[in-house]
Amino acid sequence: MPYPEELVRPMREELTRLGVEELRDAAAVDAAFEAAKEGTLLLVINSVCGCAAANARPAVALALQAPVNKPDRWVTVFAGQDLEATARAREYLAGIPPSSPFIALFKYGEPVFVLERRHIEGRSASAIAADLVQAFEKYCGTDVMPEDGPEMPEVDTYGPSVLPPTFRSIL
Repeated sequence: MPYPEELVRPMREELTRLGVEELRDAAAVDAAFEAAKEGTLLLVINSVCGCAAANARPAVALALQAPVNKPDRWVTVFAGQDLEATARAREYLAGIPPSSPFIALFKYGEPVFVLERRHIEGRSASAIAADLVQAFEKYCGTDVMPEDGPEMPEVDTYGPSVLPPTFRSIL
């Protein structure tokens, strides 16, 4: 059951006041991804959790300020709130386990760089922003595409694990 809108409105506005476009239904998500087939798109899956407030949203704000090529479009859906939009956005992330918060850079409609919750939780906003800026430099305004699916930062947040990445992302 979604949280009351009065509670989440400030969390939504933390991104929308930066110019990040909020997608509230599946049709809006499809339209954004259709338009992004010719360029780059940054998807932020927002959340009410503390790591979204302390790490993910501030990281997006910092990355927006960097003097580098940036994605053509910045969009967000809100996990646990805009259920239809979030479910549709996750369909564009086939093979990547759902998590929130979550940030993905798409190029020509394909994910090229992702930050799962495990790459966000426990890290500073500036470190996450640096990951985003590095991805922008590599993929925005260039012809570069990853060779083996989307890239992820090398982060050992939880220490060594024998669990596959699918399970580590939900720890």
